[in-house]
Amino acid sequence: MKIIQAIAQYCMNCRLCEINCMVAHSSSRDIITAFRAERERLTSRVTVEQSGPRTFPVQCRFCQDAPCAVACMTGAITQDPATGWVAHDPDKCVGCWMCVMVCPNGAMARDVGGHVTSKCDLCAALDQPACVAGCPNGALVLAERDEVENA
Repeated sequence: MKIIQAIAQYCMNCRLCEINCMVAHSSSRDIITAFRAERERLTSRVTVEQSGPRTFPVQCRFCQDAPCAVACMTGAITQDPATGWVAHDPDKCVGCWMCVMVCPNGAMARDVGGHVTSKCDLCAALDQPACVAGCPNGALVLAERDEVENA
């Protein structure tokens, strides 16, 4: 299974990964329309964390033993044992935030528009995740899990 690898030393804090993610998950899929009409409801599934001058993009790592899926009491988060894919069904989510508390990567977040959790879906409808495609410095790379250190 492919996952997104973040290369911290290449991240320049431009936050284009966040913007591209929000636009890719907007209704319009258009940056101008999304930010003019949908901005209040847009949630990025990748977050750039900062500590001093250092920045690091954080998104779901699709853990092999996903604690979020284990902690989810409603079955809103599930993991396919064959592929490792961690899926989120917002219709089943009750906003208990257990997944947020147990995520070892800090990748689960509250959806801005509601009372549910939001997580990376690797832009399943696209050929390449929007954050990876839009990263000008190559700080985000789509790679096979076994190629990524500490995956």
